[in-house]
Amino acid sequence: MIDRLLKTLLQKRLSQMPAVALLGPRQCGKTTLAKSCGGIYLDIEQEKGRTHLDLGWEGFVTGNELIILDEAQTFPEVFQKLRGAIDEERGRNGRFLLLGSVSPALMLRVSESLAGRLGILELTPLLLPEIGFERLDDLWLTGGYPDGGIISSQDFPNWENDYLRLMAERDLPTWGLKASPRMTERLLKMTAALDAQPLNLSQLGQSLGISHPTVRSYLDFLEGAYLLRSLPPFHANIRKRLIKAPRLYWRDTGLLHSLMGVKTFEQLLDQPWVGASWEGFVIEQIISLYGTLGKDPEYYYFRTSDGHEIDLIVEFANERIGIEIKCTSSPSLQDFRRLKKTAEMCDCAKTYLISRTSDPLLNESGGSVNLPGFLRMIMEVSK
Repeated sequence: MIDRLLKTLLQKRLSQMPAVALLGPRQCGKTTLAKSCGGIYLDIEQEKGRTHLDLGWEGFVTGNELIILDEAQTFPEVFQKLRGAIDEERGRNGRFLLLGSVSPALMLRVSESLAGRLGILELTPLLLPEIGFERLDDLWLTGGYPDGGIISSQDFPNWENDYLRLMAERDLPTWGLKASPRMTERLLKMTAALDAQPLNLSQLGQSLGISHPTVRSYLDFLEGAYLLRSLPPFHANIRKRLIKAPRLYWRDTGLLHSLMGVKTFEQLLDQPWVGASWEGFVIEQIISLYGTLGKDPEYYYFRTSDGHEIDLIVEFANERIGIEIKCTSSPSLQDFRRLKKTAEMCDCAKTYLISRTSDPLLNESGGSVNLPGFLRMIMEVSK
């Protein structure tokens, strides 16, 4: 079994809180990670799991074992019961671990019943430090879902195609998405074609034959199901027109590539959008690693109408980092100079140009680095 970096933080939160919610997309490894913590596991999406929970409730809440409740958002009745059990013994921590695949649905229940009683963590598909930095290209191509090809390469992209079809036909409608499966499949393909671009809701809605508010609600649902990520623009007080629409990214490049018909790494490199895929992959690895290590900065992108841009701004309380991403093994000095000039518009304390270089060059204010090197820096600083 692959060791998940989030386990350390998960165990820490369980020691501090009566309950913890572990959120993340279906099939990303939540159940495996939860079971590795020990305790009693119940899948309450299934009727037999709910029956077991109901009949064994008194024994569960008075016992000393961790109770793991999978797909908790599917059984709303459990939240009031959890609140009562927690309030009876507020001094006991590490009692309940809730797993969920739909963030808004679960968090609505949490805010209504368990506010102040529960810690919240997000598990992503496998990250580069978890599978080994030498497997960079494998992870970029197939994405990080454990069953999606990163462990057994022959599963890609058939697993991803099946996953997305089941999401469109079964899971998303069950969770409340009102679009038809055919409409959802069209939306998934269109967002894949628009990956890493500023979002134009009117244009997207027009292409799908639905209204601006409707397409926004559908996209919100896909974000809540951990398929998409919306990166907001950074607003700087400068004398230039800024692009103000959010950028939309597919969070897992394996799912993106399956939607775009890519099956091999050689095919990926031949695509005109390979740079956008690399950009989204790097951004997701950075954001996910920060979250896994318990860091919670703000994230933005920056772009002026005349082409000055920073792909990712990471903003902490006392520091702002500007990151430009290039799908090249030989970034130019001109690339870095342009980045430095743009970063000054946003008051970035440090600037990094992340590429596929094998010759990093770093100093105290940033520099040129590859993705493994940058992720190692995040991990070192977070110790």
